[in-house]
Amino acid sequence: MERSLESGNMTRVQEFVLLGLSASLGMRGVLFAVFLTLYLLTLLENTLIVCLICSHSELRKPMYFFLGNLSCLEMCYVSVTTPSLLVGLWTGPFHVPFTACMTQLFFFVSLICTECTLLASMAYDRYVAICRPLHYPLLMRPQVCLGLAMSSWLGGLLVSVVKTSCIASLSYCGPNVLNQFFCDVSPLLNLSCTHVALTELVDFISAIVIFCGTLLVALASYSAIGVAVLRMPSAAARRKAFSTCASHLIVVGIFYSAALFIYCRPSRIKSMDLNKVLSVVYTVVTPMCNPVIYCLRNREVHVALRKTLHWP
Repeated sequence: MERSLESGNMTRVQEFVLLGLSASLGMRGVLFAVFLTLYLLTLLENTLIVCLICSHSELRKPMYFFLGNLSCLEMCYVSVTTPSLLVGLWTGPFHVPFTACMTQLFFFVSLICTECTLLASMAYDRYVAICRPLHYPLLMRPQVCLGLAMSSWLGGLLVSVVKTSCIASLSYCGPNVLNQFFCDVSPLLNLSCTHVALTELVDFISAIVIFCGTLLVALASYSAIGVAVLRMPSAAARRKAFSTCASHLIVVGIFYSAALFIYCRPSRIKSMDLNKVLSVVYTVVTPMCNPVIYCLRNREVHVALRKTLHWP
């Protein structure tokens, strides 16, 4: 009670200071060039994939429909976090207004939840294609694909509204320094001067439902695929199926490992330097690798790309 009264007399924080990545002045210039290149490359890769899927009728299949959604999401995703990373590397620690910080948090949470659901939908699509091929046209008809995609986007928005509202309603009385390169959940909880038990509970439950729920769907799908592939009589068919699913599993493994480590714990995280490294993995590295792993190694995408570039 005393803490609530004291915090009520304090001045509410109007802005936050983002420390960004900890690096020497000379190293910051090198990192700025590296991350700017990765950012532009990610935008180029995903734009190319969306254009190929939209312009080639042979790519208008459920798998590529989800990949197109994922590419659109990745472009939004990196555009939410990477600009603030680049600003921090260019200028050093910088000020972010409270409203801008909460807006960034809202879009970040929404997109990361949407990505989890999309990855699970893509795993289910591969499960139906390999384990139930005769039912594939029915189970993955356009209405179902559209419903899964819309559920992913709207579900992410709904979860983000709840989580961001809880975090924005907390009192921040000072200090106002966030040891991160963007406005993230754990650093904000660390700065709150009021009790955060309810907010942490909401954060933990949503993390369990979204992260763990979709991860279980993905793991169940790929496990069933693995069993089905091992039973295939043709070695060529086994290689093709394993090649496709192995690349998907790499992306799922990297993304979920980093995200679950940070978000599926009901307490404030103290090892912020490790958090920043892991945040770079799933906010910068994975969006850049996803197009290469999912699409640019795909034979049908190669054919469509050659047609577009008029290569023989």
